[in-house]
Amino acid sequence: MEVHGIRTRLVKPGDDLVEVALEGAGSSGLRIVDRDILAFSAKAVATAMNRIVRLSEVSPSRLATDLSARHSMDPAFVEVVIREADQILGGVEHAILTIKRGILVANAGVDQSNSPPGSVALWPEDPQEAAEGLRRSFARRGLDVGILVIDSRTLPLRMGNSGVAIGIAGIKAVEDLRGRPDLYGRTLRLKRFMVADNLASAAQLVMGESNESRPVALIRGAPVTYGSGYDISEAYIPPEECLIMHLLIGHASGSTQGCEEVERPGSA
Repeated sequence: MEVHGIRTRLVKPGDDLVEVALEGAGSSGLRIVDRDILAFSAKAVATAMNRIVRLSEVSPSRLATDLSARHSMDPAFVEVVIREADQILGGVEHAILTIKRGILVANAGVDQSNSPPGSVALWPEDPQEAAEGLRRSFARRGLDVGILVIDSRTLPLRMGNSGVAIGIAGIKAVEDLRGRPDLYGRTLRLKRFMVADNLASAAQLVMGESNESRPVALIRGAPVTYGSGYDISEAYIPPEECLIMHLLIGHASGSTQGCEEVERPGSA
């Protein structure tokens, strides 16, 4: 498997990301071909879609003010997090733990890094549709490729970030290994392989997290299932079935010392 970072010009609102990727690939001496996978950073996709918020235009709510004081954060930034999050579970200094589109992620994906000064970038409004739209745009140019829209996230008890796919098109996100034998002939009972997130982490290794200006990665020869009709929903698992989350939820409901849960205004 090959993974190449694609350096591009600075992505701006309204840009055609496929053109940006093709130009960047050409400048990097790369040629995109059928069955390649293109991983796009969620921030680049959001920027092209103008999912940018100026913090000076945000009026913090009382909840945002309280949470910002508790976690040493800017109240306007926290207000944007509240608006974007599906659930707020608590936080630490400088970060709030949220659930966004079924993903456990810091600050609901709201990010100041590499955003215009005084602004924050959000996730695409519909990351799955964004991935499908990028694949259709490549198809109009005669290219049959897979697409990942990715971001970074932290994992419990692990230092640092790894990749997470928030939208996919053209590839299967999860391979179900249940029923297959192991080396000793025992039948696997629980094993599923998260293809999309592993590819997202591989892409992030070459894309970088700071000023590398590589918002796209080209993945070639990956052992994936190609085809239409796949989407990111197969990657999700309900909290009550999740090994980690069902324990946190149970602990929080049974003890005032557990994980704090704060539902954003307007949530069910």
